[in-house]
Amino acid sequence: MKKVISKQLIPGMILASDVFTHESNNKLMEKGTVITQKDIARLVFYSINDVLVEDEPAQTLDEGLASGLTYSERLKNSEDFKEFKKDFEQCADKFEHSIKDIIAGNKELDLDQMMSPIYSLLGDGKRASSIFDMLHNLRMYDDATYTHCINVALISNILAQWLKWNESEIQTATQAGLLHDIGKLLIPDNIITKPGHLTDDEYAIIKTHPQKGYDALEKLEVSSHVKNAALMHHERCDGSGYPLKLTGPQIDKFAKVVAIADVYDAMTSSRYYRGPLCPFIAISMFEEGFDRYDPEMLLAFLHNIVNTYLFNTVRLNTGEIGEIIFININALSKPTIKVGNDYIDLSKCPGVYIQEII
Repeated sequence: MKKVISKQLIPGMILASDVFTHESNNKLMEKGTVITQKDIARLVFYSINDVLVEDEPAQTLDEGLASGLTYSERLKNSEDFKEFKKDFEQCADKFEHSIKDIIAGNKELDLDQMMSPIYSLLGDGKRASSIFDMLHNLRMYDDATYTHCINVALISNILAQWLKWNESEIQTATQAGLLHDIGKLLIPDNIITKPGHLTDDEYAIIKTHPQKGYDALEKLEVSSHVKNAALMHHERCDGSGYPLKLTGPQIDKFAKVVAIADVYDAMTSSRYYRGPLCPFIAISMFEEGFDRYDPEMLLAFLHNIVNTYLFNTVRLNTGEIGEIIFININALSKPTIKVGNDYIDLSKCPGVYIQEII
């Protein structure tokens, strides 16, 4: 038996003890569970830092891709992706240097200048599905704070559009996404980048980053909504979040948008032991924790996300490959898949899920 950080789990490991949620002490997973990618996503989603596992894995992970180029590989070979990647890297570099100087007091905040590269990434008339395709294939950055902030800014912008907010609100949502996590820059690097288990004291320090971010923004000329997003993006509508344990009506609506974008980006980010989690696994996690987020916003996000993948080719965890042909509005993560001449309704197949979009 050994303790393993949740982010370092490998599919096939076996839980050596039951796992319970922090807030309500409800059983999340049972001892003896053979861990899958979806299980790892659940643990991260519920902020379970580490678990006990048996010394030997029950099975090896077989996630080899079929021969030939995948959709992801084809996309990465396209000129559009290469241009987006170049612009994204330049944007991340500019943001890193600018925000460091601003926090250190060496530079005045020029919000228009800071936001300009973000809007360039969004482009004129670029479809949301195209932006998400690009982001899902830029996951080699392993969720670094600067790239994570850019991702959340882009996703917040798109979600605000899906909510049919006006142009001013969309702009504020984008700014809130970009600046939501600057408090992490005020946390010691040895804690932020620590590869091993965080102590209780270290985790308590991590949880101060929303307040630190708010305090840093308090001195700057940005919208109060942007400041609130930094403070409240880890609050949850059911009161299970931090730092203030706020409930739905008390949370700024821009913080609610950023919270969804923040979690989605974290869930679908690459880790050194795996590629990005399939969006449908992330969607299933949101469905499971629905009461934690604003229902109108989450529904708009999930409905639009799944519809961008209609008619995409996917691989199921059973190894079968097929095409998404129907979205089940009552179970968004479980569409109907056409495999050969058969139709598989995932909502009627317990334990079967989309493992990969190819």
